[in-house]
Amino acid sequence: MKKGFVFPVALIFCVLIPGCLGISKPEPVPPAAPRYPHITEVHGISLTDDYYWMRERENPQVMAYIEEENAYTREAMDGTEGLQKRLYREMVSRIRENDRDVPEQEGNYEYYTKTERGKEYPLYCRKKLDSGAAEEVILDVNTLAKGYDYFSIGLIRISPDEEKLAYTYDTTGAEEYRLAIKDLSSGSLLEERSFPTPDFEWMSDNKTYLYTVEDEAWRPYRVYRHTMGSVGEDELLYEEKDGRYWMWLSASADKSYLFVGLGSKTTSEIHFLKSDDVQARLTCFAPRRQGVEYYLNARDGYFYTFTNEGAPGFKLERVPAARFDQPSARETVVAPSPDTLTDYYLFEDYLALFLRHKGIPGIRIKDLKTGDEHSVELPDPVMSIWSGKNKNYKSRLLRFSCSSLVTPASVYDYDMEKRESLLLKRSEVKGYSKDEYVMERLEAPSHDGTLVPIILAYKKGFPEGPRPLYLYGYGAYGDNNDPYFSSARLSLLNRGFIFAMVQARGGGEMGISWYEAGKFMNKKNTFYDTIACAEHLIREGYTEQDKIVLSGGSAGGLLVGAVVNMRPSLFEVAVASVPFVDVMNTMLDPTIPLTVGEYEEWGDPMQKDYFDYMLSYSPYDNIQETEYPHMLITGGLNDPRVQYWEPLKWTARLRKETSGDKLLLLRMNTDSGHMGSSGRYSWFRELAFEYAFILHALGMDR
Repeated sequence: MKKGFVFPVALIFCVLIPGCLGISKPEPVPPAAPRYPHITEVHGISLTDDYYWMRERENPQVMAYIEEENAYTREAMDGTEGLQKRLYREMVSRIRENDRDVPEQEGNYEYYTKTERGKEYPLYCRKKLDSGAAEEVILDVNTLAKGYDYFSIGLIRISPDEEKLAYTYDTTGAEEYRLAIKDLSSGSLLEERSFPTPDFEWMSDNKTYLYTVEDEAWRPYRVYRHTMGSVGEDELLYEEKDGRYWMWLSASADKSYLFVGLGSKTTSEIHFLKSDDVQARLTCFAPRRQGVEYYLNARDGYFYTFTNEGAPGFKLERVPAARFDQPSARETVVAPSPDTLTDYYLFEDYLALFLRHKGIPGIRIKDLKTGDEHSVELPDPVMSIWSGKNKNYKSRLLRFSCSSLVTPASVYDYDMEKRESLLLKRSEVKGYSKDEYVMERLEAPSHDGTLVPIILAYKKGFPEGPRPLYLYGYGAYGDNNDPYFSSARLSLLNRGFIFAMVQARGGGEMGISWYEAGKFMNKKNTFYDTIACAEHLIREGYTEQDKIVLSGGSAGGLLVGAVVNMRPSLFEVAVASVPFVDVMNTMLDPTIPLTVGEYEEWGDPMQKDYFDYMLSYSPYDNIQETEYPHMLITGGLNDPRVQYWEPLKWTARLRKETSGDKLLLLRMNTDSGHMGSSGRYSWFRELAFEYAFILHALGMDR
C-alpha cells in the first residue's frame, strides 16, 4: 500500500459485510441423515424404517446428527435474532417480575410462592397466622438449581407437625424425581433418596411415610413404607403387576386416611390405610372393574366416592367408613345428570361442585341445610376454572381461580352464603387492557355434521379482512382444551393475529361421548374436526390458507402430523412440539415408557384391526412426496413421554420426501424433557424463538 493512501471507510464495511459488494451469504444446507433400513414384520406386513437407528442414544452418530440439525436451525434462523430479542423483551416487560401468590391457609400457617426479578425459579414461603409473623422461605429453588441446566420441583409435602418439608426434584427433564426431607427449623437435610420417587405422603407420626417407585418402563408400580432413622429394607405394601396401571398416593381431606390409587386410562382401584397406624396393612375399597373409575375421599367418618359407575358424567356417593364394603349402605350425594361433574369440595354447610354444562365449565353451590342450589357468576362466558386447596372445612368461602383468552388468571374467594365473589388477585399484565380485545365462541360443522367448538380472540383496531391465525389443537385422553390467558401471546395478537383453540373430539370438553368419539377406531375424527375448523374460519373470513399456523404438542403433535399429511396445502406454517408421531414403532414396543398404558387410548397394534387403523394415520408412516408447510419441530433429549427419536426421525423422513423450498427446522433441547425449559426466562426465550419462526415464515418479520 502506498504511503499516505487512506482505505475508504465505506469499503471497509463492504469487506466486512457479505452482500455489500454483491457477495450474498450462502443459504444453509439442511442435513441429510444416513439411511439404514430396518424391517419390522407384523401381521404379515413389512414396515421399513430407514431411521430406526436413531433410537441408539449411545451411538455417536445420533448425537452428531442432532447437533447438525440444531446447527442448521441456528443458521437458518440467524436473520431473526433481533426479532427474537425484541419478542423476548416484550414478553418479559409485561410480567410482574417480583410477584407473590395469594396465600392459602393450612394448619397454623399460610403458604405461598413468590418470584423475584432476575431469578428463574420461585421461592416457597410461609407465615404463621399470628399477626406480624415473619416470612419463612422454606425452599429457594434458585439455590437448589445452581449448577444445573434444568431443575424442576415435583411435589411439596409438609409434615403433620409442620416441622419437616418433603420435596421431590428433577435435574434432567426426564421426570426422574428424587426425594429430599428438610428440617424447617435448622434448614438441614434429614434424608435424601437417590432413586426416583414419583409420589410421597406423610403418616401421622411425622416420621413415617409412604413413597412409590418405578419399574423399568418408568411406571410407578410399588409403594413402600419407611420410618426415618430406621435400618434395613423398607416395607413393601403393594406391587401392581398389570402394566396398564399406574400408581399414585393421596391423603383424605381430614388427613385420617392415606390412599394408594391404581389407574389405567379407563379403570381405577383404590386401597387405603389409617394414617395414624404405622403398622396398618392396605385395604382395597372396591376391586377394579373394566371401565369403572372411582376416586376416594374421607371426612367425619364417611368415605366419599366420586365415580362413573352408572353415571357417564360422574356422580358423588358416600358410605360410613365402618360399612364401606356394604353397597346397601351407600347414599347418593350428587346424582347423575347430563352435566359432567369434574371435581367437588365438601364444607360443613355447603357442597361446591365443579362441572361442565354443554362443554362450558362452571361452579354450582349446594346448601346442605336447605338443599338450595345456585351457580357462581364468572367474568367471561367461557373460562378455565381450577380450585384452591380449600382446607378449612368450616368455612363458607370457596377459593377458586379462573382465566380466559382475554382475562388474566384471577383468584377469588366466593362467599357461598352471601353469594358474592371477592377478587383477591388478578395477574398484572403491564400495558394490557381487556377492552381492546375480543373473545368469541364459534361452532364448525365437521365431516359428519358434528358441530365442533372453536374459541378465539383477537385485538380490535386492525383493518377488516382475513388475518394471520394461530390454530391450536390437542384432542386426546379426554383432556379439556379450555381457554386460558397468556401475556406472551399478546406479541401475536398485537401484530394482528387471531388465536384460536379447537375443541376437537378426543378431548373431554363435551363429556365422555366426545372423548370416545375421538379415540380408538374413531381417532381420525380429531383430525377431521381440526381440518373442518380451519376451513370454517376461512369461509367465515377470519383468515386465509396462506395465513394459518397449525400448532400442537405431544398428542397435539400427533394431530399436527396427521393433519398436514391429510391436507398439506391447508396451512402455511405448522409447529409441532415434542410430537407423538412415530405411532407404529412406539406402540409396537412395550418396553417404552407409557406404551402399555396407551393401549386403552389408541388400541393394541397386535390386534389386526387396531394395527391397520393406526397405520392409516400414523404421521411418520404416511409422509408423502409433496410440499409441506413451513415446519418447526421441537423435542427434548430427556423426554420420557415422547422419546427424542420421534421428532428426530420424523424430521429426517420429511426432509427426504418433502418438495418445495419451505423451511423445515428441528430444535432439539439437549438439557430438558417433555415440558421444555424449566426456568421462566428460558421458557420465554423458547417461545420468542417459535414466534420469530412463525413471523419469518409468514413474511411478517420486518
